[in-house]
Amino acid sequence: SDPERQREKDALGAQRRVLEPLHVAVLTGLLALVGSRVAALVVLEFSLRAVSTLLSLGKGAHSSQLYLLCQYSLGCGVSCSLSFLLEEAPHGTFNLVLAVGLAGLLATYTRRLARHVCTLYELHSRARYCGICILLLTTGHRVPHLLRNALAVTFGVADLAAVALINRDFLSTAEALRFWTPLTICYALLVVYMQEEPRRSAGGQPVYRTVLVRMGGLFILLLTVGRWTDVLHVLISLLGEFWCLLRAGAMLEACR
Repeated sequence: SDPERQREKDALGAQRRVLEPLHVAVLTGLLALVGSRVAALVVLEFSLRAVSTLLSLGKGAHSSQLYLLCQYSLGCGVSCSLSFLLEEAPHGTFNLVLAVGLAGLLATYTRRLARHVCTLYELHSRARYCGICILLLTTGHRVPHLLRNALAVTFGVADLAAVALINRDFLSTAEALRFWTPLTICYALLVVYMQEEPRRSAGGQPVYRTVLVRMGGLFILLLTVGRWTDVLHVLISLLGEFWCLLRAGAMLEACR
């Protein structure tokens, strides 16, 4: 309701109805194409990046953008978790259908709430006769805390599933070490780079540049220790990351 941020509010309201069905369809297709191995690597990379950001909050880092930057990684995390939990399950297909139904139900109610807030919150918060808007007005500060807890649980399960999915392809400990050692070094260098990049640059370009550096490092790593299908899936993941960033552009600008 800040009049000085009217342009940002208009941008958020304008993009919601037009692009949302297309965004969901494209992102679902990209996540369906990405293999569980690359999805697991994306999940582990984001988890390490999130932990590093949270540990550096006292040094001027901000965690609000993590809620927007995690969209593709969150999709990969759900994919990994379902692949691991439903592996060889007798009713795996039925469970997937149930999961899709629950996700659709949650998305429907969330979309209605978002549309209500974008159109009527400013009026209702002043008039104080709408239960939804009064609830948001009084307890809205708890929403980030709720999101953080939900993401922590989701990525906690996804990280365990990701490690299990990656390790099942190795026949010996030596073979696993040949994969995990360069991966750990690569991820450590990426975290150091991403901690320094926002301090050197301003605006929206560092977000896209960071995605290129992350996926480029993963691409080079999998060229040496991965498979050709993994390399293809990294390119698909790059498209998915860019697609999510384009969709969240207005919110990223609001965070900045």
